[in-house]
Amino acid sequence: MKLKTILGTLASASLLATGAIAADLTIVHGSIGRDQEVLRSQLDKFEAATDHTVTIVSMPESTTDQFGQYKLWLSAESDDIDVYRMDVIWAPQLAAHFVDLTPHVADIVGDFVPAAIESQTVDGKLVALPMFLGAPALYYRSDLLEKYGEEVPTTWQGLTETAQKIMDGERAAGNDDMWGFVWQGAAYEGLTCDAQEWVHSSGGGRIVELDGSIQINNPEAAAALDLAASWVGTITPEGVLNYKEEDARGVFQSGNAVFMRNWNYAFALAAGDDSPVKGKFGVSILPAGEGGQSTATLGGWHLGVTKYSNNQEAAIELVRFLNNYENQKERAIITSRPPTVSAVYLDPDVAAEQEFIPLWKPVVDNALPRPSAATLRKYNEVSSAFWTAVHNTLSGNGTGTENLAKLETELTRLRGPRW
Repeated sequence: MKLKTILGTLASASLLATGAIAADLTIVHGSIGRDQEVLRSQLDKFEAATDHTVTIVSMPESTTDQFGQYKLWLSAESDDIDVYRMDVIWAPQLAAHFVDLTPHVADIVGDFVPAAIESQTVDGKLVALPMFLGAPALYYRSDLLEKYGEEVPTTWQGLTETAQKIMDGERAAGNDDMWGFVWQGAAYEGLTCDAQEWVHSSGGGRIVELDGSIQINNPEAAAALDLAASWVGTITPEGVLNYKEEDARGVFQSGNAVFMRNWNYAFALAAGDDSPVKGKFGVSILPAGEGGQSTATLGGWHLGVTKYSNNQEAAIELVRFLNNYENQKERAIITSRPPTVSAVYLDPDVAAEQEFIPLWKPVVDNALPRPSAATLRKYNEVSSAFWTAVHNTLSGNGTGTENLAKLETELTRLRGPRW
């Protein structure tokens, strides 16, 4: 462990030891996989080291639903919640409601992945301390690829063909439940993530460009959406139009999908002792369009202290504690969530327990952010307009070209003179 990280961990311990007033804290936390289990375990350690108590308020799986509830609490200036676990994209929209953590983490901020800190900094204010990162992978059944003499596909068209071949072969052999490819197709933020990967990796650009311009209505983007629409009902179940992360994982982990697009948390679960696909799958970077480059959406969740909290000092202690080296290491090993403390990627225990983590560091470093920085407080409306256009295309309600033309009109209206 680097000296600076050791000092940062000791500083956190010192804060815990000197906390003078006991506080009853509440953390709001949406989770999938083993997130909640690990959080509760770490909160128990925090409570044992302090006189504080911490209650978890659970959120639904949908990040869209979570954001809606957060806005209600924050708009009401509610003091019911002290610490919020926030999606990487929310900082520009919610910054006004949170404590600036900059002076409270000055001794440890250098230990964190710089891009993670940058993503949570709005007008010089550190809105949240990064908890873990994310960059999705293509999960594949290595045993089935070997059985059918196929390689891991590097293009979306190649995936389409390979998925169809293996699915057909397995169904002919008696597994009528086998599908070729599962992913997140419900009309929510998860579809924005999936679809921007299809579009960007196919040369279709960004949902909104870095300079705020709108160029999404182009042939490459339309073709990417049309290809994805062709999957529905062929290599992908029609029910994918309602799938979120756990729906896709359930199909893949039960052994009934050849390929899956999902976040990093799914690796630890699929590799668990109770998993039917343990030892039968691998992960790779996502495919690209012909002539394009693989694109992975930047994900991650971070911890912010609301300025309406009556226990801000204790809440800041909690945020530091949950993000210290040991807790990030434990989270990486148990949940396969990529850490935000840089040194954890080099920890030999992490590499031994979760080889996925150090291998995925370059993917996380080069992941594509959603356009929250370009669209600022209008991001949620922009994302909703985008996933609606995509979902309509997937559902057969218009072609990619038709729906992107409508999207361009809607985004232009949202932008007005400027974002």
